[in-house]
Amino acid sequence: MKKIFCTILIVLPLFLQAQEQLKGKVMATAKNGDVVGLQGVSVYWAGSTIGTISNEQGEFSIAYEKSYKSLVFSYVGYKTDTVIVKSLRPFEHVMREAQDLDEVVVKTKKKKSSVSYLYSANILTVNEDELLKAACCNLSESFATNPSIDVNFSDALTGTKQIKLLGLTSPYILIAQENIPNVRGAAQAYGLTFTPGTWIESIQITKGAGSVVNGYESIAGQINTELKKPTAKEKLFVNAFGSSEGRLELNTHVNQKVSDRWSTSLFLHGNMHKIEHDTNNDGFLDMPIYDQVNVLNRWQYTDVENGFVSFLNFRYLKDNKQTGQVDFNPDTDKFSNLIWGSEINTSRVDASAKLGYVFPETPYESVGFQFAYSNHDQNAYFGLRNYDIEHQSIYANGIFNSILGSTLHKFKAGLNYTYDEYIENVDAQDYSRNERSVGGFFEYNFDNLDDFSLIAGLRMDVHNLLGVFVTPRLHVRYAPWAKGVLRASVGRGKRSANIFAENQKIFGSSRQIDLRSTQGKIYGMNPEVAWNYGVSYLQGFNVFGKNAELTVDYYTTRFENKVIIDYDENPQSVVIYDAENGAYASNLQVQLNYTWSNAVDFRFAYKYYDVKSPYLQGDMSDPLQAKHRFFANAGYESTRNAKGGLWRFDVTYNWIGEQRLPFTGLNPVPYQLPENSPSYSLVNAQMTKVFSNTFEVYVGGENIGAYQQKNAIVASNDPFGPYFDTSQIYAPIYGAMYYAGLRFKLF
Repeated sequence: MKKIFCTILIVLPLFLQAQEQLKGKVMATAKNGDVVGLQGVSVYWAGSTIGTISNEQGEFSIAYEKSYKSLVFSYVGYKTDTVIVKSLRPFEHVMREAQDLDEVVVKTKKKKSSVSYLYSANILTVNEDELLKAACCNLSESFATNPSIDVNFSDALTGTKQIKLLGLTSPYILIAQENIPNVRGAAQAYGLTFTPGTWIESIQITKGAGSVVNGYESIAGQINTELKKPTAKEKLFVNAFGSSEGRLELNTHVNQKVSDRWSTSLFLHGNMHKIEHDTNNDGFLDMPIYDQVNVLNRWQYTDVENGFVSFLNFRYLKDNKQTGQVDFNPDTDKFSNLIWGSEINTSRVDASAKLGYVFPETPYESVGFQFAYSNHDQNAYFGLRNYDIEHQSIYANGIFNSILGSTLHKFKAGLNYTYDEYIENVDAQDYSRNERSVGGFFEYNFDNLDDFSLIAGLRMDVHNLLGVFVTPRLHVRYAPWAKGVLRASVGRGKRSANIFAENQKIFGSSRQIDLRSTQGKIYGMNPEVAWNYGVSYLQGFNVFGKNAELTVDYYTTRFENKVIIDYDENPQSVVIYDAENGAYASNLQVQLNYTWSNAVDFRFAYKYYDVKSPYLQGDMSDPLQAKHRFFANAGYESTRNAKGGLWRFDVTYNWIGEQRLPFTGLNPVPYQLPENSPSYSLVNAQMTKVFSNTFEVYVGGENIGAYQQKNAIVASNDPFGPYFDTSQIYAPIYGAMYYAGLRFKLF
């Protein structure tokens, strides 16, 4: 099966290339002078019935025969042009505005999140307007109105939220920032909180294995965040936020055009929480005391005439958390066996560079180079346990883009290098290691926008600990009829399991760590390897004359090897071991989007999960994973007035079904958990008043029903005893939270 799959990747382009297609791009000059792609242009051969429409980027593909000579471009408000075509060579055409036509204004509501009908991969794009529908203070909180991503609290101490995609946690998702892997290694536990929400321009969520260009680690999918660009039109942006539990945040962005080609941005972020809360009276803080300083400086160089664009990023972060018992004082009680407490102090430095060059004579050809360096230094203790990790990472990637005969057949090829140095200490035991890998990749894209397209990728990597291995990926799209798109994907992923950095909630308990596997090269474990298979169907239709979309996704991930973090074998220990075959995660999602009007839209989703692993006690569903979830969102946005003012209202409802809880039957009865958690509901809402294009205020609430998990901490009355455990969290431990904020822009 796998040999046949790899053969298809190599041979398929040769068959598809035989089709004769002319490809190009139609553009127009924007008000700021930039030449941008023009969507919706009618492109057809004069004297024939052969035609097409340009896509969102202005790109088009049209059938070609030697008898066709005159290609016509037509678009309302622009002069109709005819271009004489002599060969299949791709070209670009710039439309000219008509001077004597009456003005025609066509208005449509831009979708805040959408799945394209044209992409081969199943990619959901979330734009800035969607992020404004909730209190997206950081990346981990940016998915509250998105049913594809599940957001849960990771433990009862840190208040940190973890995400899941297709039933798998974030380590199985390649999380990138502007297509450079970012949240990985030592950053897995808290890294999602290190990207403030106001920095984000858009998020792309790919279900399935994703592209081979970004690496081999993706298993469940990819999440890529695009940051706001230094060329953004606002010169100053200020966001202030405060909540009922005492959380305060301030974001300031400053954009400056330095010269015709250079622009820069300075992003300043600070947050803090200094109020002690113990609403469930268990003697422990419901949320940590913390503060964070986060500074990013971005530079952008743009030379359109010569085809160059470049980005430079420099960031420094300092994040401090204190949690534990309410009376804990780190100055006097650190490592004391009288009062339990914890501190997690992280400093991080990032630098990255991206350089792209488009060949002026052949705009379908380009080269790109990416480079990133990061140093993540975390020092932490949990009661009497120590956990320190320093992770230095280097990432370099070179990419060449071109075509095979025509722009109907595109490809990407390149090389990348990754270096990771881990200095890791667990209770005075050294687990340090170095990882190095060099890889090459080739990705072919058959891009017929009319009805069929595919992306087929293959990469080979040489890794000092994982060996030599091949990673194939395939995404196929077929549009059988209008507004109907069927997608399928298959791909392989491989990764090193950072068992301590990814599971730091282990340390917030008295459980002893029991490593059972000893034959592998990373903590004695073998690498995790999995195949992901998926199908998706998207259908657009009208209900009462209004637009609606129905999406049905089914994905399954089958592990050849998985590292099991076993809380069931013994409630006084956590057993970690390899499991060959047997582990899988399957997910069915049905989603309906309905636009009632330009002002009102609805989103509904139901998800079913079947996630199991071969534990020592037998095959069981993974703990803390609901089999059933339901999601509903309703949004309202009024029409802008003459000053740019409007109202926004947004309500989100989540129902989370029962979740299996780890076995605790060997504990004393007061410290035993039930077999399953109860189901529960969460309601979030936000109201925004936009006064003008420069100023707006918002108020909102999370968990408005104030649902709280009872007895969130096992043996909270005896934190130094053998039964203490803060890791089994299935619901919020803090009640309702209300917040308010403002946004100010200066252009």
